[in-house]
Amino acid sequence: MSISYEPNVGLIKALITNSTTTSLLLLLVTSLLFYFLYQDIIRKPKTLPPGPKPWPVVGSLPELYRNKPLFRWVLDLPKNTPLRVACVRLGGTHVIVVDNPAIAREFLKKNDATFAMRPATLATEHATGFLTAGLNMWGEQWKKMKKVLASEVLSPARFKWLTNKRIEEADNLVRYIYNQCKAESGEGLINVRVAVRQYSGNFIRRIIFNKRYFGEGREDGGPGKEEVEHVDALFRVLSLMYSFCVSDYLPWLRRFDLNGHEKAVKAAVAVVNKYHDPIIEERIRWWRGVSGGSPPPPREPEDLLDVLVSIRGDDGKWLLSEEEIKAQAAELMYATIDNSAQALEWALAEMLNQPHLLEKATAEIDRVVGKHRLVDESDMPNLTYITACARECLRLHPVAPFNLPHVAMSDATVAGFTIPMGSHVLLSRVGLGRNPDVWDDPMKFDPGRHLGEDGSGEVDLTDPELRLLSFSTGRRGCMGVQLGTAMTVVLFGRMIQCFEWSVPSGMDGVVDLAEEKNSLFLAKELELHARPRLDDVGLYMK
Repeated sequence: MSISYEPNVGLIKALITNSTTTSLLLLLVTSLLFYFLYQDIIRKPKTLPPGPKPWPVVGSLPELYRNKPLFRWVLDLPKNTPLRVACVRLGGTHVIVVDNPAIAREFLKKNDATFAMRPATLATEHATGFLTAGLNMWGEQWKKMKKVLASEVLSPARFKWLTNKRIEEADNLVRYIYNQCKAESGEGLINVRVAVRQYSGNFIRRIIFNKRYFGEGREDGGPGKEEVEHVDALFRVLSLMYSFCVSDYLPWLRRFDLNGHEKAVKAAVAVVNKYHDPIIEERIRWWRGVSGGSPPPPREPEDLLDVLVSIRGDDGKWLLSEEEIKAQAAELMYATIDNSAQALEWALAEMLNQPHLLEKATAEIDRVVGKHRLVDESDMPNLTYITACARECLRLHPVAPFNLPHVAMSDATVAGFTIPMGSHVLLSRVGLGRNPDVWDDPMKFDPGRHLGEDGSGEVDLTDPELRLLSFSTGRRGCMGVQLGTAMTVVLFGRMIQCFEWSVPSGMDGVVDLAEEKNSLFLAKELELHARPRLDDVGLYMK
């Protein structure tokens, strides 16, 4: 008797398929492990800057969860190295952290061309779509937008053209604080953070959109709910740009959004776009016509949005797309909103704890400007102590722990260390400004350190020696230094000239200078009593 056997072809195929899939997965995982081990052990340069020993594949990313906030852990890394430069690997990316001004100069001056790239981060993708001059990667799009900013938006001629708009917002800040004082019988309790952040928001909205308010605003010059929401969203986007995001270093984890980073970025950017997009779209229709129709008769640009919309290329066509205009307008907002506000809040806090500094600043203004007109930009060259106060705040209390990352476009040697292609270089604003090898008593607020022994000398908010980082430098340097300097010095001058500031009762006459855990802001929003100090009431009501 013969027994016939018919094989189960479907079962065999399934087993083969499953076996093949499993083998491929094992091969993939094994290959990845060997690749990272090769990078770590065999190919690893022996001259990388010192730093923590990384895990295979993930590097030091577990520190994201063991050390929160991570930026404070990263800030500490260079302190324990001989040259104050450290390397930490996050995923497959070497992150080089620099506290040493001499080495910082090697990166951004001697080797500037090599480190002119920006990383493609999740936050940048959502905030500007890689279309702008500041946050974009190296390439033709970046060159195009940089040329637009340099020649059309942030040129000296355009700076002069915007003077009246800047002064209008400085006047409005004075009026707003004065109205709060008047409402409280001559001495108002002022939330300084709110006041100066809203000044910054008004300032940049005025020069870009030619408006202070998205909504109706307030009669006393203060912000409405729309302006508060807008400024909060700008600061939120900035904080996320400076954050360490896991998926920026392990892109295959992005789909999981492990720490909610992408959700948070999208939400904040959506708020910004809610206010910007309708204005930009309407302005494009005005300048360029609708659906191919003829645009209205030409007019002179009234703000920076008009400038962006109306630029034509060499071929006579509109140079910028709607997406480019929206992205660049938003980036200008992000770049302008934070530095001045952060510096002023910290400066008042520090100077109230050392009253002789505030007295000295006030005396300089009274000598240079007097009490019969308000500080304006023409006074800046003579307000050396005021400028020194601003510079000292940018040194000791930067708004962000690091500059935006610079990416190595090729292998390089810096200060004897091998910096592999693709490395991210972070110049530590905190580490440079508080480096005890550079600054005497670095944690003391001392504006006089920026002046000569007799208190004289020219003072600039930038530092070519990179002993502090107020504005970025090199090919990726800030093109708005002139604008940022004017905004900051006039803000300092007006706040000190127009009001006497005092600490509320219950604080023992001392401001708590503790930093917020998750940022470099004051832990408690600065609230001070303000009393008008000028006799001419009309100066407050412009």
